[in-house]
Amino acid sequence: MDLRLPLAGLGLSLALLATGGCSPDEKHPLASLEERTAQFEQNLDTIKDQPLKDAVADLGGSLLLLERARIKLQDKPIETQYTTDDLALLKHYPTTQALTDTYINGLFVLRKPASSDYLTDLEPVFPFPLNSASQFPFPHVLEWQSVTLSNKQVVPFQAEWSETDPGIQLSPSSANLSNPDDLTVTYPYIDGIETENIQQPQPLMLHGKVEVIAPGKVVNFKLSADDVGQTRTEGSISVTLLALGKNFAEVDIRNSAALAEPVRDIELNPLIIQAHDLSGQFLSRAGSINENAEQLAFYQQQLAEMLKQTAWSEAFEQQLDNEQVDFDKKHPNHYSKVYFNGTVEHVDISVLDFSTATVTRKELDLPVHRLDKNVVNKDIQPLPLAVVVYDDQAPAYLKNANLDPEQFKKNVTISQSIDDASAATLEFSHPATFNDELLGVLPDSSDAPVTFFAEDDNGNRSEPLELPAEAFDVDPHTGVITYDLNLFPETPAFAIGSIPMYIANVDQQSLDVAHLPKGLELKGNALIVDQTLFPSDAWRFYAKDKTGNYLKEVLAVSHSREADGPPTFDVHYFYGQPTHLESYARTDLTPVEYGFEVKLDKVPEVNPPH
Repeated sequence: MDLRLPLAGLGLSLALLATGGCSPDEKHPLASLEERTAQFEQNLDTIKDQPLKDAVADLGGSLLLLERARIKLQDKPIETQYTTDDLALLKHYPTTQALTDTYINGLFVLRKPASSDYLTDLEPVFPFPLNSASQFPFPHVLEWQSVTLSNKQVVPFQAEWSETDPGIQLSPSSANLSNPDDLTVTYPYIDGIETENIQQPQPLMLHGKVEVIAPGKVVNFKLSADDVGQTRTEGSISVTLLALGKNFAEVDIRNSAALAEPVRDIELNPLIIQAHDLSGQFLSRAGSINENAEQLAFYQQQLAEMLKQTAWSEAFEQQLDNEQVDFDKKHPNHYSKVYFNGTVEHVDISVLDFSTATVTRKELDLPVHRLDKNVVNKDIQPLPLAVVVYDDQAPAYLKNANLDPEQFKKNVTISQSIDDASAATLEFSHPATFNDELLGVLPDSSDAPVTFFAEDDNGNRSEPLELPAEAFDVDPHTGVITYDLNLFPETPAFAIGSIPMYIANVDQQSLDVAHLPKGLELKGNALIVDQTLFPSDAWRFYAKDKTGNYLKEVLAVSHSREADGPPTFDVHYFYGQPTHLESYARTDLTPVEYGFEVKLDKVPEVNPPH
């Protein structure tokens, strides 16, 4: 949970949470927070003026969420999880402007397969990974304006679909919550007239505009426990490490130079804070709190003023805005307390210096590409891309191509479910790895012995239970044992047995693109893979360019000779020109017998009614 909430989004502060007189820095138990949440909701009900009530609700609700996050983060157990370098994105490009240009010029649009004769979905594809904490770290605005159709009609973008608009519409997609940037072209439905999607005017070009503000430079600091309380300065940037705990870092930064004109009215978070443990690997973030005690005290004061009002007014709103501007001028520092999943050895602090900045604006006219995941023809569509983007997660991912059986067994976890007594389960799982991709179809195996036991008066294992065959089922393919407690003569307390699991044996090879084997062909940024020689269930290919970095794969398209027929070849498109390929092929499967002894959860007893 990463909370970066400006006052406008917070509304009220922790002061609102502390109606009982507690300071924001005190440790509130969750039960107390629930009580104060209920009290806050009651207080809201007493406010009659709706605009004032909305402002209080927005501010108070956000800060209750902030307090809940603070409690959750500070009480979270330390469980080590690693991630990739958020700054790798910046390190690949010589300047911040080069990164900006890559973001803008790497954007393209795909048409998705039509789910309806009256809808056509468009997917803008961005060059940088959405699961990176930094993503694209510069302030940017992307606005869609219109789409040009095959009949030369230009349809303007509208913020939401209108039920009363009789024409063709372009609006954000409401069907795909996982891709919030998707758009939908909606055709009018005419009762009694059947029109297939292919007969509708098709989208050819998506128009919009983009603006990016790139900082003049990025300043980096590497700090450890010895630096706590010290201020380090480089140029106009000063960084103070306020505290370094087992799993958190508390940081304050200040830029003595004034912000560049284009960003003076923009809410900025110029901090990228990363941490390493003793292994030197990057720890993943658990969340952050970006409001310090002074900010909270200020919000408390504004809240108190709000609660004295009987109605919202423009004059009062202006007063709050003026107080905010005055506070920001007197407190130009940026504060952040970041929690990590693991024990922190040292932190890397990177500051985006916006005392100088470059504004890039561009009109976008993006052709709509039709590249379905499955295509019935042999024509390869080109997807020329003028930018290079690297896959920084590939090296760590590919390290798990081959797994050690004993280490594999140590990573297996067993989870139980007794929600349904007739279908209680034991599930055996392990962290997903690259090796899993190459397992293919697992062999059938009926050798998965399991014995259930009751317990004696001392809580120890007693005699094995005699069970009918239908009392339990073992599915080695999914790693799930399902058992029906209604068919047991007495409640089982232990399960002992073994379940077969598999590891792929993977052969890795380096391939020179100038001498590729039969069945592999490189056309520009597209790798064509013959599926009869290199079937996708057993082969994977990764590409590098001359820098030695892995190129990011844009997408893959599978071509077949006929509908529902087997694929004849796959085409993999990359952001950049491959100069070197790596192949990973499954050569065999290694069975791993995972033996277990599990203390079973018990179904809670339901007290009979009196």
